[in-house]
Amino acid sequence: MPDLFFIMKIVHLVSLISWMAGLFYLPRLLVYHADNKNIPNLPGVFKTMQRKLYMMIMQPAQILTYISGMYLAYEGMFLTDGWMHTKILFVFFLSVYHFYLNFIRKCFNNDNIRYSGLRLRIINEIPTALLIIIVTLVILKPF
Repeated sequence: MPDLFFIMKIVHLVSLISWMAGLFYLPRLLVYHADNKNIPNLPGVFKTMQRKLYMMIMQPAQILTYISGMYLAYEGMFLTDGWMHTKILFVFFLSVYHFYLNFIRKCFNNDNIRYSGLRLRIINEIPTALLIIIVTLVILKPF
């Protein structure tokens, strides 16, 4: 039987992958929504997809990522390491991005579409940059 630390690593990786998938996909749904806002019935479909993605996948995955990550940081005795402090800072930025997407989603849900498809495409690049930084810090542990 694997010990709890390895089980939590699995939970952390699966929940992180699920969270990141949502962070990549929700902006794409918002782009499609913005680009097709005048087609009858289509905005309602996008609203449902966005709500379910955020509430049923992204939010639980974010919470599980936090819980398992805190456990791993504590049990792995990484809390005093500089790379971990930096990683936590970038996870904070990723979390701000997560809640910013929810703000945009709620605006779209209220038919308050102030974002162009182009602006949303640019916004969609943010999680990639953050993910590269976070993974680099975890793998290399540079300081």
